[in-house]
Amino acid sequence: MRGSRAAGIVCLSIFGIVSWVGYETSGQAPRARAAVQTAATIPLGGSLPGISASAFAAAKANFKAAEGLADGLGPIFNERACGNCHANGATGGAGENIERRFGRFVNGGFDPLASEGGSLRQLFSVGNFNNPNLPPQNRGKCQAGNPTLCCVPVEVEPDSATVRNRGRLTTPLFGLGLVDAMPDSFFDGLAAAQPAAIRGLVRRVPIVFPNVQDPSQVIGQMRVGRFGWKAAIPTLQQFAADAYLNEMGITTQSCFLGTSINDFATESAPNGVAEPVGCDDLAPFQPPDVVAATGIPVNTDDAVGTCASGLTQVQDDLANFFAFSTFLAPPGPDATDRSDTGSINRGSALFTQVGCNGCHVRTAFVTPPSPPTGVPGNFSFHPFSDFLVHDMGSLGDGVGVNPGDTVAQARGMRTAPLWGLKVRNHLLHDGRVTDVATAVKQHDGQAATAKNAFNALSSSSQHDIVQFVRSIGYDTL
Repeated sequence: MRGSRAAGIVCLSIFGIVSWVGYETSGQAPRARAAVQTAATIPLGGSLPGISASAFAAAKANFKAAEGLADGLGPIFNERACGNCHANGATGGAGENIERRFGRFVNGGFDPLASEGGSLRQLFSVGNFNNPNLPPQNRGKCQAGNPTLCCVPVEVEPDSATVRNRGRLTTPLFGLGLVDAMPDSFFDGLAAAQPAAIRGLVRRVPIVFPNVQDPSQVIGQMRVGRFGWKAAIPTLQQFAADAYLNEMGITTQSCFLGTSINDFATESAPNGVAEPVGCDDLAPFQPPDVVAATGIPVNTDDAVGTCASGLTQVQDDLANFFAFSTFLAPPGPDATDRSDTGSINRGSALFTQVGCNGCHVRTAFVTPPSPPTGVPGNFSFHPFSDFLVHDMGSLGDGVGVNPGDTVAQARGMRTAPLWGLKVRNHLLHDGRVTDVATAVKQHDGQAATAKNAFNALSSSSQHDIVQFVRSIGYDTL
């Protein structure tokens, strides 16, 4: 889909029939409404109402498509397709993939070692390849006698790092379109209702890539971060662009109300050393007029071009990734895990008794009446997470979000949703454990009191809590 100006999909409602079609627009997209389905009618990996089956299938296919050198993969990356990471249970789930982070503390402040490629260490490179169109000034830098050969090194962890080899597991995307639709005030209310000892941080971060269908969002606006292990990303559109760049090395440029979004247009530099232009991948160079009009690098992999006349246009892959993750339904009930109702009912009561619900809240999330993305309005769901950041003590990964973050801030982690845990192979942020009981026993910091209460229970009561957690779907109370 590379290079197309028919950028993505937009929700339309014609005579009450919901459909999704291609679009290119200089304004805001129309909205769609649809009746709310019951949990039992949506299979794992299925779509919420509000998008046609064919449009969802097309977005899913794009999400699963493997990228190569000609598409812009590299120069360094963690995977070749979004669906290769998000695969547990169904496309869009969690994954086996664990990315790696590093950094150090200097005078009590976190240093991501940006000059050495930090803090994300991509695990793979495109290696050696020939580019017959390599610019003359960049030829012969890799191997004598082979002027068009490119040699991209694999990143290594810098010797100067003191926070080393910290893992982050691929997070599931199920139901996140509903979470994206929630207003900031809802998360403020969750924090206000928590006791001071376990109160989470409502992390507000600037919007770099707004949801183009939401007229309330603008570039630079502060919004509650709700995605990623650190709750550092405020919108699903931004989540898609960030992952495409940092996990697959594919650079993009889009337009928003006449402004060129260039934040995702620069190739990653292995250990901080940029590859010569033409040795990052084999994607075509951008035309000089596009470079002049937008200010993007010539080697940006996929650009929509000039943003003149107030154009709003999302790069086509990003539009599809956004559509897929927006309409990917949350996990529903599981008959197998709910067969032992006695154990589950006891576990439900114990879950609250020991305090797990302090952060993994049982509060009902209810989407606004008319979410701009077209997901169902007034949809009630229970992800069992407050999506806030909590000091996790020894369980925190010690990696700061921003340069200068304190040690305590670097211990902060977003509360992981519990819905759909039954299809997860690995738990906790770094995938260190595979069972719920052990995961609970690894909790620390603001979760230590609940952990200690869990540890004080009998083995049968602990089993009941595990059975309850494994049964959680979006209709669980």
